[in-house]
Amino acid sequence: QVQLVQSGGGLVQAGGSLRLSCAASGRSFNNYAIAWFRQAPGKQREFVSYISGNEASTIYADSVKGRFTISRDNAKNTAYLQMNSLKPEDAGVYYCAAGSGVMGRISGLYNYWGQGTQVAVSS
Repeated sequence: QVQLVQSGGGLVQAGGSLRLSCAASGRSFNNYAIAWFRQAPGKQREFVSYISGNEASTIYADSVKGRFTISRDNAKNTAYLQMNSLKPEDAGVYYCAAGSGVMGRISGLYNYWGQGTQVAVSS
Protein backbone atom coordinates (compact mmCIF):
# COMPACT_ATOMS: atom_id res chain seq x y z
CA GLN A 1 0.00 0.00 0.00
CA VAL A 2 1.29 3.43 -0.95
CA GLN A 3 -0.15 6.75 0.10
CA LEU A 4 0.74 9.84 -1.87
CA VAL A 5 0.52 13.33 -0.43
CA GLN A 6 0.96 16.25 -2.77
CA SER A 7 2.15 19.77 -2.06
CA GLY A 8 3.02 22.81 -4.08
CA GLY A 9 0.89 24.42 -6.72
CA GLY A 10 -0.88 27.74 -6.52
CA LEU A 11 -1.28 30.81 -8.69
CA VAL A 12 1.50 32.06 -10.93
CA GLN A 13 1.78 34.49 -13.80
CA ALA A 14 2.38 33.19 -17.29
CA GLY A 15 6.08 32.56 -17.74
CA GLY A 16 6.55 31.78 -14.09
CA SER A 17 7.53 28.56 -12.35
CA LEU A 18 6.13 26.18 -9.79
CA ARG A 19 7.32 22.95 -8.24
CA LEU A 20 4.98 20.18 -7.24
CA SER A 21 5.95 17.52 -4.73
CA CYS A 22 4.55 14.05 -4.20
CA ALA A 23 5.56 12.38 -0.94
CA ALA A 24 4.99 8.66 -0.58
CA SER A 25 4.48 6.63 2.55
CA GLY A 26 5.48 3.02 2.86
CA ARG A 27 8.57 1.15 1.87
CA SER A 28 10.14 0.32 -1.48
CA PHE A 29 9.34 3.66 -3.06
CA ASN A 30 11.94 2.89 -5.72
CA ASN A 31 9.81 -0.05 -6.87
CA TYR A 32 7.14 2.35 -8.05
CA ALA A 33 7.08 4.42 -11.18
CA ILE A 34 5.60 7.86 -10.72
CA ALA A 35 3.53 9.77 -13.22
CA TRP A 36 1.93 13.17 -13.20
CA PHE A 37 -1.45 13.84 -14.77
CA ARG A 38 -3.53 16.98 -14.95
CA GLN A 39 -7.14 17.82 -15.50
CA ALA A 40 -8.48 21.16 -16.64
CA PRO A 41 -12.12 22.11 -16.03
CA GLY A 42 -14.37 20.38 -18.51
CA LYS A 43 -11.57 18.28 -19.95
CA GLN A 44 -10.36 14.76 -19.51
CA ARG A 45 -7.41 13.93 -17.33
CA GLU A 46 -4.25 13.96 -19.40
CA PHE A 47 -0.78 12.57 -19.00
CA VAL A 48 1.99 15.02 -18.21
CA SER A 49 5.13 13.09 -17.30
CA TYR A 50 6.55 9.79 -16.07
CA ILE A 51 9.65 8.63 -14.26
CA SER A 52 10.70 5.06 -13.59
CA GLY A 53 11.54 3.80 -10.13
CA ASN A 54 15.27 3.82 -10.80
CA GLU A 55 15.11 7.24 -12.55
CA ALA A 56 16.49 5.68 -15.74
CA SER A 57 13.47 6.52 -17.87
CA THR A 58 11.41 9.65 -18.22
CA ILE A 59 8.57 10.51 -20.56
CA TYR A 60 6.95 13.85 -21.25
CA ALA A 61 3.84 14.94 -23.03
CA ASP A 62 4.71 16.97 -26.09
CA SER A 63 2.90 19.96 -24.62
CA VAL A 64 5.32 20.20 -21.67
CA LYS A 65 8.55 18.91 -23.17
CA GLY A 66 11.38 21.34 -22.60
CA ARG A 67 9.47 23.24 -19.90
CA PHE A 68 8.70 20.64 -17.23
CA THR A 69 11.16 18.36 -15.48
CA ILE A 70 10.19 15.27 -13.51
CA SER A 71 12.53 13.96 -10.85
CA ARG A 72 12.53 11.89 -7.70
CA ASP A 73 14.55 11.45 -4.55
CA ASN A 74 14.15 7.84 -3.48
CA ALA A 75 15.95 8.49 -0.21
CA LYS A 76 13.19 10.98 0.65
CA ASN A 77 10.35 8.96 -0.91
CA THR A 78 9.42 12.03 -2.89
CA ALA A 79 8.86 12.86 -6.53
CA TYR A 80 8.81 16.31 -8.05
CA LEU A 81 7.50 18.12 -11.07
CA GLN A 82 9.35 21.34 -11.83
CA MET A 83 7.24 23.48 -14.11
CA ASN A 84 8.87 26.41 -15.89
CA SER A 85 7.61 28.86 -18.52
CA LEU A 86 4.06 28.16 -17.45
CA LYS A 87 1.24 28.96 -19.83
CA PRO A 88 -2.45 29.55 -19.13
CA GLU A 89 -3.20 26.22 -20.80
CA ASP A 90 -1.12 24.47 -18.13
CA ALA A 91 -3.73 25.32 -15.50
CA GLY A 92 -5.68 22.55 -13.84
CA VAL A 93 -5.58 20.05 -11.03
CA TYR A 94 -2.37 18.06 -11.04
CA TYR A 95 -2.24 14.52 -9.72
CA CYS A 96 0.71 12.29 -9.00
CA ALA A 97 0.23 8.57 -9.36
CA ALA A 98 2.28 5.49 -8.52
CA GLY A 99 2.40 2.08 -10.11
CA SER A 100 4.67 -0.89 -9.58
CA GLY A 101 6.52 -2.03 -12.66
CA VAL A 102 4.55 0.11 -15.08
CA MET A 103 5.57 2.44 -17.83
CA GLY A 104 3.18 4.53 -19.78
CA ARG A 105 0.77 7.37 -20.24
CA ILE A 106 -2.42 5.50 -19.38
CA SER A 107 -3.93 6.50 -16.06
CA GLY A 108 -5.36 3.04 -15.52
CA LEU A 109 -1.85 1.63 -15.12
CA TYR A 110 -1.40 3.43 -11.82
CA ASN A 111 -2.86 2.07 -8.61
CA TYR A 112 -2.22 4.89 -6.20
CA TRP A 113 -3.10 8.54 -6.53
CA GLY A 114 -2.39 11.74 -4.70
CA GLN A 115 -5.14 14.08 -3.61
CA GLY A 116 -4.51 16.59 -6.40
CA THR A 117 -3.22 20.12 -6.28
CA GLN A 118 -4.48 23.17 -8.12
CA VAL A 119 -2.29 25.08 -10.54
CA ALA A 120 -3.57 28.40 -11.87
CA VAL A 121 -1.75 30.49 -14.44
CA SER A 122 -2.75 34.08 -15.09
CA SER A 123 -2.13 35.63 -18.48
